[in-house]
Amino acid sequence: MIDVRNVTFDEIQLGQTVSVTRSVTETEVGAMALVSGDVDPWHLGDDGAQAASPTTAQAVGAEALISGLLNRRMPGPGTRILTQDLRFDGDIAVGDEVTASLVAREKCAEGSIVVFGCTVVQGGRTLIAGSVTVQAPTRRIAYNEVATPELILRHNDGYAKLLRRCQGLTPVTCAVVHPCDRDSLLGPLEAARRGLIVPVLVGPEAKIRAVAEAAGADISGVKILSTEHSHAAAEQAVAMARAGEVEALMKGSLHTDELMAAVVPSATGLRTARRISHAFLMDVPAYPRGLLVTDAAINISPSLEDKVDIVQNAIDLARVLGLAEPKVAILSAVETVTPKIQSTVDAAALCKMAERGQITGGVLDGPLAFDSAISEEAARTKKIVSPVAGRADILLVPDLEAGNMLAKQLQYLAGADSAGIVLGTRVPIVLTSRADSVRTRIASAAVMALVADARRPSASRATR
Repeated sequence: MIDVRNVTFDEIQLGQTVSVTRSVTETEVGAMALVSGDVDPWHLGDDGAQAASPTTAQAVGAEALISGLLNRRMPGPGTRILTQDLRFDGDIAVGDEVTASLVAREKCAEGSIVVFGCTVVQGGRTLIAGSVTVQAPTRRIAYNEVATPELILRHNDGYAKLLRRCQGLTPVTCAVVHPCDRDSLLGPLEAARRGLIVPVLVGPEAKIRAVAEAAGADISGVKILSTEHSHAAAEQAVAMARAGEVEALMKGSLHTDELMAAVVPSATGLRTARRISHAFLMDVPAYPRGLLVTDAAINISPSLEDKVDIVQNAIDLARVLGLAEPKVAILSAVETVTPKIQSTVDAAALCKMAERGQITGGVLDGPLAFDSAISEEAARTKKIVSPVAGRADILLVPDLEAGNMLAKQLQYLAGADSAGIVLGTRVPIVLTSRADSVRTRIASAAVMALVADARRPSASRATR
């Protein structure tokens, strides 16, 4: 909260100056690009908003700095900007410390006009220089305890990073189980167009062709294995995976229970020595890294033994996605081990098991409440010293109910994108929701492609 008080026309003296120094943030550069429409990757960089263009986006950024001084400092509230003449030389990049300054050069009593000289300087170099003419306020305006709102932009763009990691991979042969509605058919077709998969459509052929015709999709070159109904489609797809005919499965428009009923039997399904689990890869606009949430779809009330496999599955996935040593936050309602809250006891045991090498490849800590897991400020406030707190890559939830609610809250309230995959099976399985969009299905296919490629013999794996 700050207090804002203006400087009236009569109070402004020629030669009077005001300035502000600040570091340029990634969010601000992203906002410049969005407002200006200057979203050329050459200006933004490979990993998102990195540097403002020396043209449009920089102009918007400069105007924002100068307008902030004029509208909040001098003259302040009540100022009306009339004209501006600014010249630009150089770039503004994330992390640059810049100083914006105003100096009153001319005054005209008629109309309460003031001309300000303006500069923006970085490292001794003048990036922006010129003048702005304003109509200054003639009466006192003051605002007490004005809040500065926090602007949140999507700057992680996990989908783009996923697709970049898939470049050069050999497409994964994937059985698409019962793709009998628009999105469950168009999703794998688009993934195929992007070179992620070679789809084999398994289900009632007449229904599949009818959906394709209604959607205007060309499936003339796509293999179809016709089955009588969705149960038969699931059994056929699992049999193909067991026989090595496909490298992955993708759920279509059938119910999750129908597909998993064919996956879980020990004799005929796709079980391994590991517990089967599910992970959501979430791209949350307000969080600077991807988040894996597990398990929010398969294990209803996992035991400690189950959680060992669930967390190991998630760590292995995170490493496939490029994290050398993912940080795992074991979630509970509190940060202290409390015998009455089983998830805190499980968290302590999991951490000790990781210390003894029973869980490998990641850094574990818990129990941690959600705020401590994803917010460094919350962790500092609670005096939690941890390599994981505030920087979690993986969130291990206590049970399916908590995980499902967390994942959907992030998706529907925080605007997160999500991709889902089943782990601990002989082949990766994309377990999308029937409500998932084509975009979500493509992201899930990208995760699946990376997992499938990691399981290939080293001689046939693509290099990235």
